[in-house]
Amino acid sequence: MPSLKDLRNRINSVKATQKITKAMQMVAAAKLRHAQEAAEAARPYSQRMNAVIARLASRLKDQEGISPFLAGTGREDVHLLVVCTAERGLCGAFNANIVKLATEHIERLKGEGRTVKLLCVGRKGYDQLKRPYRDLMIDAPVDLKQVKRLRFQHAHEIADRLIRMFEKGEFDVCTLFYSEFQSVIKQTPRPLQLIPARIEEQTAEETAGSGATYEYEPDEQEILNDLLPRNVSVQVFRALLENAASEQGARMTAMDNATRNAGEMIRTLTLDYNRQRQALITKELMEIISGAEAIS
Repeated sequence: MPSLKDLRNRINSVKATQKITKAMQMVAAAKLRHAQEAAEAARPYSQRMNAVIARLASRLKDQEGISPFLAGTGREDVHLLVVCTAERGLCGAFNANIVKLATEHIERLKGEGRTVKLLCVGRKGYDQLKRPYRDLMIDAPVDLKQVKRLRFQHAHEIADRLIRMFEKGEFDVCTLFYSEFQSVIKQTPRPLQLIPARIEEQTAEETAGSGATYEYEPDEQEILNDLLPRNVSVQVFRALLENAASEQGARMTAMDNATRNAGEMIRTLTLDYNRQRQALITKELMEIISGAEAIS
């Protein structure tokens, strides 16, 4: 049984931890508002970009010479998986859920006999994947630890690297893994095929059935060739913003749970401390009374 001093030290230690988790919860809550606003503001542009590409693709689907960023290389032998996670931990299962989805994708592709390459954006995903899949890593993780506010330039640098790799023939399909922010308590990991661009059937049908007639200047082919590489940067930027909001939401929830658990532990330890202290006091009183009776 621990002594009273041990219990006091443990209570003080848990109280100090509770102060830290409470402070981290408040910081995450402050950062979440800005991150959520940025993520929600990026969605309409990204969705509109997809709609424009879907419209152009539907008009050019029977023509030759379509950009490989839309038509692909004609093969699906080499897959590049870009796994976006956080640079820091203490955010619940946020990083683990993204890594789990990527791992399932890796095992499925390997089972089909595909060649898989990995590029990590964020240290936490790299740390979890490097042990089982070190031979699949093409480089060190993209480090965004010093970035206090995500900007389009950060996404453009990542997208430009992917585009150069694709043009060199280093992969056939590129899929991005990130977590879509839905609420403080719900963040959903999702895969997004970047190259070749995947046009959702629903988007294509809505575009084709909109009834609007568009004339393009210059021609559709030239516009599409310009939009497709830009779309890679846009989708990467949106994924990074969604990840940033999801990370803060997950951290806020995790730290709130940790603060509550610390409070419950403090109550339990305090109860044990009071019981043991009362038992010692009772024992001392009984010894005093017994001694007094023996003397008399």
